[in-house]
Amino acid sequence: MAAIRTRVLPRHQYQASRDKQRRDLDKALLITLFVLPGMVVFLMFLLIPIVQSMPMSLFKWNGFGPLKDFVGLDNYTSALSNKIFQAALGHSFTLMLLSLTVQLPLALALALLLARGNLPGRSLFRGLFFVPFVFSEIISAIIWLYVFKPDNGLLNLVLPVVIPGFKPVAWLGDRNLVLYAIFAVITWKYFGFHMILYMAGLQSIPKDLEEAARVDGANERNVLRYVTLPMLGNTIRLSVFLSVLGSFQQFVIIWIATEGGPVNSSEVLATYLYKFGIIRFNLGYGSAVAIILFAITLVFSLGYQRMILRRDYGPEVR
Repeated sequence: MAAIRTRVLPRHQYQASRDKQRRDLDKALLITLFVLPGMVVFLMFLLIPIVQSMPMSLFKWNGFGPLKDFVGLDNYTSALSNKIFQAALGHSFTLMLLSLTVQLPLALALALLLARGNLPGRSLFRGLFFVPFVFSEIISAIIWLYVFKPDNGLLNLVLPVVIPGFKPVAWLGDRNLVLYAIFAVITWKYFGFHMILYMAGLQSIPKDLEEAARVDGANERNVLRYVTLPMLGNTIRLSVFLSVLGSFQQFVIIWIATEGGPVNSSEVLATYLYKFGIIRFNLGYGSAVAIILFAITLVFSLGYQRMILRRDYGPEVR
């Protein structure tokens, strides 16, 4: 019997090992099957163009023929010293700061009101604020073009009724107002997304902790400050991350609404790249601007993940 066991047991272990290898192979093939299409799109439309832009940015090139006119770093120095580029960079930072100081706090306040307050019709409010995020940026821009029309736009028709003596304003034609008007459109579009994100984070906070703080004598302000917001920190940090990157990548809404005007007053990095690089067939210069934009977002992404998001996702974030 002992001799029989020594012959059968290794064969059983070998078969089990083969079955495990086959399952692992099937699992790897299934993962590859689902990941491969996305990786192909990522390589073709993101990674490869970025790599190709690096040598192109060192040439004066109109997009036709081979790269011959080598100019080195002249495209970069020209961009960085260009006043319109500097204004576009400042506008991108302005949109970012407005998003962090206005849009996100308002979204957080409304999320707290809907998730923790006794506001009637909360489901209706959630739907109403989230619907704009479902619209494409093109549709959102076209809708607000009618709202901002200087003669018979919705805003100029409503405000005189609410504010006596109010005179119609060319919201998208005033150099001092156009960037804030654009920010209003962006806020309308993405406000609901951040609100839903915060509400999802609030639902993951155990209510027992907040109740325990109240039992210990903490008022609602202290509960919010010392319990709710700290436990919502990972969601807030993720929202800030997405908002900053989105601010620098804004293009469609601004281009449809103003094309960067009037007089470059709403120009941002993406519209500057499209206008002065692609439309004017100066693809070498445009590639340099694209690399600068990519460098800004990359440095922020890596730095933010390493210093801020690392506490949320552990040592695997490098």
